[in-house]
Amino acid sequence: MPIRTASFTRRLSDNGRALHRAMVSRVASGGADSGPSEAEAALIEERRLLKEERQKRKAQALQPKPSALDRLVRTHHPQAKDKKVGKETQAAAEKKKPKPGKSRAEKHAEKAAALEAARRSPKKPAK
Repeated sequence: MPIRTASFTRRLSDNGRALHRAMVSRVASGGADSGPSEAEAALIEERRLLKEERQKRKAQALQPKPSALDRLVRTHHPQAKDKKVGKETQAAAEKKKPKPGKSRAEKHAEKAAALEAARRSPKKPAK
């Protein structure tokens, strides 16, 4: 798993402290002239790798990045579709199922016809 960029400073600092302790303990034990111990060598190698990774990340951060406009154009414009597909969907849209109830226009037409029929019908005599 890659190391978080923000943690490089902290990890280098911790590694430096551990390396210093290992060097001081080696000198205190009387081995100042001898080479570094295994623990020291491991810490030195880890420090070198951390510094290399930090430089690599820094160089990558300095590379030009795509602008917001480039990302918008690239991500929000799908590929062009065939014209055939558009015509087929239009034909399917025209063949809609009829609504289960009457439409507004049909209701008004019925009401107007009923009123007209009532107006034309002979009136019943009052009792």
